[in-house]
Amino acid sequence: MGKIDGLAYEEAGQGPAVVFVHAGIADRRMWDHQMAALAATHRVIRYDWRGRGESEDPAGPVCHHRDLLRLMDGLGVARAALVGCSMGGSYALEAALAAPDRVAALVLICSGLSGHRWPEEMIAQARERVHASIPAERLAAYRTGGAAVVDPADVEAFARAHARWQVAGPGRGEADLEAAVWELAVDMLRGVFAREWSRPPVPEQALPAAGRLGEITAPTLVINGLEDVPGIQEVSGLLAAGIPGAVLIDLPDTGHLPPVERPGQVTALLRDWLARHWR
Repeated sequence: MGKIDGLAYEEAGQGPAVVFVHAGIADRRMWDHQMAALAATHRVIRYDWRGRGESEDPAGPVCHHRDLLRLMDGLGVARAALVGCSMGGSYALEAALAAPDRVAALVLICSGLSGHRWPEEMIAQARERVHASIPAERLAAYRTGGAAVVDPADVEAFARAHARWQVAGPGRGEADLEAAVWELAVDMLRGVFAREWSRPPVPEQALPAAGRLGEITAPTLVINGLEDVPGIQEVSGLLAAGIPGAVLIDLPDTGHLPPVERPGQVTALLRDWLARHWR
């Protein structure tokens, strides 16, 4: 493990570079299977977002796609395939808009989309299924950084509720995931909330991509989990329809983190996409 500009990263293998960008509810551990398998044919790189995992806290506003490009600069990567999950997909997409000559291929997994407005029913469902897992006044204090102490029991309850709603999916539950998948997901979520709630919120700067999908030139694969939150699945449809030549693959019985829940299947899809577009 190394650090560049405060960003913790790992790399392995040789060949065309592939950079993995983790989900907002995770850290770089979510790519364990893909890193190990694809290092045989590619130079694979994964990192923790600023303020997540083993990366340093931000000193001011964060721009995640610029961090991604700075990491590539620091590692001497002129061009790479970018593989992003959830908001990591959004940041990969923003990097492809900001520096199209540096992105050879894109894989967007259960991706977010900067500039897209999430539907009200999705926000209401998150409030009901996740936010209600701890008292509203404590959640408000945590989210503004105003709590003197963060109760580990609140972190645990919130992490488990979020995993049930998003990682398993609103139509499933803990029992529908393998034990190792559930435990890793909850552990990553514990880290996310324990750290976020221990400091004031940090402004984020994004490059709105919702109206610019037609500008993407990199070959793009969109992977969608059919048990994911419906509002997120809608974004997968928007990406597939809006990005020229994009290919959409739906994974049955799969929630928001396919690389963790369906590691072999996702790795096989990546291996095939890279063999065709980034050899």
